[in-house]
Amino acid sequence: MTDEPDSSQPDAEEPAPGVQPESPGGSANLSELGAEEASSAGRFTVRLSNFEGPFDLLLQLISQHELDVTEVALHQVTDDFIAHIKAMGQGWDLDETTEFLVIAATLLDLKAARLLPSAEVEDEDDLALLEARDLLFARLLQYRAYKQVAALFAELEAGALRRYPRSVALEDRYLGLLPEVMIGVDPHRFAEIAAAVFRPKPPPMVATDHLHAAKVSVREQAALLRVRLAEQGNASFAELVTECKHTREVVACFLALLELYREANVDFSQPDALGELEVRWTGGSLEQARAEAEADRARVGDEEYG
Repeated sequence: MTDEPDSSQPDAEEPAPGVQPESPGGSANLSELGAEEASSAGRFTVRLSNFEGPFDLLLQLISQHELDVTEVALHQVTDDFIAHIKAMGQGWDLDETTEFLVIAATLLDLKAARLLPSAEVEDEDDLALLEARDLLFARLLQYRAYKQVAALFAELEAGALRRYPRSVALEDRYLGLLPEVMIGVDPHRFAEIAAAVFRPKPPPMVATDHLHAAKVSVREQAALLRVRLAEQGNASFAELVTECKHTREVVACFLALLELYREANVDFSQPDALGELEVRWTGGSLEQARAEAEADRARVGDEEYG
């Protein structure tokens, strides 16, 4: 007696048209698709026990936590890439090699950081290693961003090549819509404009504000200091240079004080290091100071600094 098939059991549902059956491994389908694209493009393809596809796709899967970086044999990947380069001979691609070096260095750093202990940080060295791991992930995100922007630029470039500007003239039905050209300038005004255009222009005046000003005479500063110190008796250096407007005047005043000190007309005192410098007059009476000041002014043309 043979068992007849039970017609009450529902038949297995067939997938709807256009719907592909799901694969048990999403990342496996992604790697297989990437491997087909890489093979068709002649690019380097990684073939491992747990992954097969383009090298940049391997980095993408690791960043999405779909593949553990510790399970990737980087030495095998490196050997395969070297063999791939040797097989290409003189026609190897510099961009592909550079991209491989960047991704390989990132994966190597990620793998080293992945092997670090995840316990509490005990010293500064462990903290520095953890910070380095965070920097590696940041660099990975930056690399992915550059890849996405490059793909966007390539898409825009490909679309722009299919666009052409309009090079035909304006249609007749739109010619009447243009406003009439109204010229409100008579021939006499045109002649004035032409004469102004061809008239020689005066040479531009070059500003001299940024140039060095007139020289400052040390003798003149000495004459002023003689009379002032003879009248006051003593004063601080800050008081003596209060009226100086430029640095060169301060320098000339200091040189004049040194000249007066050499002539034994002034004396200096500075109680504290880098403190206020006090100047005391020791050159005689006010009349004598005025006479010597007139002599200094007479010798201004012989010695000037500035």
